Amino acid sequence: MSAGADSEFREFMHARWPSMVRLAYGLTGDLGHAEDVAQAAFARAYASWARVRRTDDPDAYVRKIVVNENRNRFRKRRVAEKLTDSVLIDVGWTDATGEYDERSALIAALQRLGPRQRAVIVLRYWMDLTEHETAAALNCSVGTVKSQASRALATLRESIELVDGGRP
Repeated sequence: MSAGADSEFREFMHARWPSMVRLAYGLTGDLGHAEDVAQAAFARAYASWARVRRTDDPDAYVRKIVVNENRNRFRKRRVAEKLTDSVLIDVGWTDATGEYDERSALIAALQRLGPRQRAVIVLRYWMDLTEHETAAALNCSVGTVKSQASRALATLRESIELVDGGRP
């Protein structure tokens, strides 16, 4: 890749990184996984940057890559865990999102949705995309976006996590 294209991609990535991590976070519910998904998506975009920048909307192209990378996380072979008798010391790391009860409740409720419904809700309402943009990102029809959003919102309305922040 030429130095000019390299520089152009670098600027594109720096400008879009926060929104793509936010999208991935909505899909995964975990900041570490979200950053991994966004990084993998930008790596794929970099590898085909000539094609990406020729599209009408490079943001939409990368959003689609993020959604596909999230799907691919479950297709890859997982490393098997080996349990031992040794005790690990808790170093006191905490999840920063745990400090925000509403956000934690929302993420918990989103995780109860199916992957397709979660993707529709995150793209439509979290990322503020139109129905057409959401359909393009998910490679489905606008009608599918509408029906999935309707079902997901009905599920979220009944979610125990979102009723008073999950408190009895």
